[in-house]
Amino acid sequence: MPSHHTHQLPLSRRGFIMASAGAGVALGLTTVPALALGRPRPFGRYGSPAARLTPLTLYVDPRGRGDFTTVQSAVNAATGAGHTLVLAPGVYRETVITGVTDPATGQLTDAATEMTWIGASEDPRDVVIVYDNANGTQKPDGSGTYGTSGSATTTLRTGGFTARWITFANDWLRADHPDITGTQAVAVKVQGDRSAFFDCRFLGHQDTLYADSLALGVFARQYYTRCYVEGDVDFVFGRATAVYDHCHFRTLNRTDLATAPYGFVFAPSTAVANPRGYLVTHCRVSSEAPRAYYKLARPWVPGSDTTAHPMLTVRNTVLGAGIDAVAPYTNMSDTYPWQSQRFAEYRNTGPGAVISVPENRPQLTPAQAESATREAYLGDWTPGRRR
Repeated sequence: MPSHHTHQLPLSRRGFIMASAGAGVALGLTTVPALALGRPRPFGRYGSPAARLTPLTLYVDPRGRGDFTTVQSAVNAATGAGHTLVLAPGVYRETVITGVTDPATGQLTDAATEMTWIGASEDPRDVVIVYDNANGTQKPDGSGTYGTSGSATTTLRTGGFTARWITFANDWLRADHPDITGTQAVAVKVQGDRSAFFDCRFLGHQDTLYADSLALGVFARQYYTRCYVEGDVDFVFGRATAVYDHCHFRTLNRTDLATAPYGFVFAPSTAVANPRGYLVTHCRVSSEAPRAYYKLARPWVPGSDTTAHPMLTVRNTVLGAGIDAVAPYTNMSDTYPWQSQRFAEYRNTGPGAVISVPENRPQLTPAQAESATREAYLGDWTPGRRR
C-alpha cells in the first residue's frame, strides 16, 4: 500500500513482546517466554507426541518437546486436509507460509486445507510468531526488496484455516531503519476463504493485518472474533469479505510525526463485484495517541485494480477519542474520493462517534442495518465454535 483476552488495556507491541519473552538482545526476545520455562505440559490439554489427540495432530515446541521446533516445518509436514498444529508457548522467530502457488498460473499447488493452529496455553500472549521484514527490506539473495506482501511474517493462503490463542507480529520499526522508505511491515496476510481467528492478536505498525484474497475476482470470507489488532497506518486492509466481531483495535502513538493524522485504522480495497467488504460489529477502537489524531478509514484503490469499490461498515462499535469525529474518513487518492465508496456507520458510540458534521458520517438506515450482519456476510459458512 502507499506510504502515507482483549478487554484489558494491552501493552505496546514492543513492550508486549518483551513482557512475554523477558529481556535480551535487540527486542529482548528469548526462545521461550519466561512463563513457559519448566512447564511440565507444554501442550496443555491438547496431548503430546506421546499421547497424540488424533493422527492429524502435530506438536510444535521451540525447546524440542514436540514433533517440530518451527511452525513452518510442521506446516510442510501437514499434507492433505484436516491437520491441527498445537503450538507450545514460545517466540517463533520465523516467516511462515501455508500453500505454495505455481508462479505461472498463480494457482495453489500445495494446499493443506482445513488446518487449525492452537496456542496450547490458551493465552495469545504466550505464543508469538514474529519476524521483522518490511516492504523496503533487501532480500538476502540481492534480488530486490520484499514489497508489502513479501514482508508478511505469516502468509495464509489455504482455505478453511482456523487459529486460536496466537499472536501474529511484525516487529520491524521505522526508527531502527531510517534509510528505508517502504515502511509497510505486515504481521499476517490472509488470503484463503473461510479463515477464522479466535482470541488472537495482530501486532505491527503499518499494514499489520492484510485481510485479502488469492486473486482479484476471488472472494475470501474471513472472521475475526475477540481479537486485538494494533498499528498506525492502514493497519487493517485488503479486499477480503471480513467480519470483525467483538474485536479491539488500538492506534499507536508516533514520535516521527508532528501533526495529525498519525494514521488510519481501515483501508479496504473491496472489488467492485463483491457485495460485501469489511464489517466491524460490536468492537472498540482505542488509542494511545492524542485526541482526534487518527482517521477511522480511507479507501484503497490499488493500481492493480482501479475498479475497486472499497466497502466498510462500522456498527455498534465504541470509537474512542483518538478518532477524528469531525472528519473520520479521508482520501488515499483524490482520484477516488471516499464519498464515492461504500462507507457507512450504524449506532456507534463514544467520543470518536459523535456526529457533528452529518455529511462526513454516512449512516445506515435500520432497514439497511438488517443486512449488515455476520450471517449475511459469511453466507453458508458458520465459523467453528470455541473448543
